[in-house]
Amino acid sequence: MSVKHHNLKGIVTATVLFAAICQPLAAQSAGNGAGQDDESALLSALAEAGPDEALRLERQLQALWSKSGSAAMDLLLKRGREALESGDTDVAIEHLTALTDHAPDFAEGWHLRASAYFEAGLYGPAVADLEHALALNPNNYGAIFGLGTLLEGFGDTQNAYRAYQRAQALHPYHKDVIKALERLKPEIEGKAL
Repeated sequence: MSVKHHNLKGIVTATVLFAAICQPLAAQSAGNGAGQDDESALLSALAEAGPDEALRLERQLQALWSKSGSAAMDLLLKRGREALESGDTDVAIEHLTALTDHAPDFAEGWHLRASAYFEAGLYGPAVADLEHALALNPNNYGAIFGLGTLLEGFGDTQNAYRAYQRAQALHPYHKDVIKALERLKPEIEGKAL
């Protein structure tokens, strides 16, 4: 995907955010206060897993990250995700804004709303929501991939490539990350003669 309009504030924010996620991540929160031990174990296993095991671990992480601790908030997340999947970004943004308003410490709400903003072409708000999501859960490889996509769209391919590498370190078999790295590798590392 390409970002058609350059947004200087978004570029600067995305670059600063990228620098922040590249710092050591020891002792940082998962964003919902529960399951941190489970998250650490799943992430460790994912980094070492083979392709089949990685898919199972990814599903477990997504399920863990999708639990807010409130049935009402989980319902808002579900409705936001369904609206986004059906292409109704306005409704998705409405549900996810209600979610982030009522559960500001729930990282997945910010991450999914960033995706909705991106689909709506609202890149500045997408970067801002990724900032919230990654502050709450710096190990969310999907959010890191989203940041890489935005950086690439802003023309910052060097930092986009580094973001994709960071996402791949967490999830070595993430198909979109692998494709992005393959796409940018010749530009970043040079072409073989």
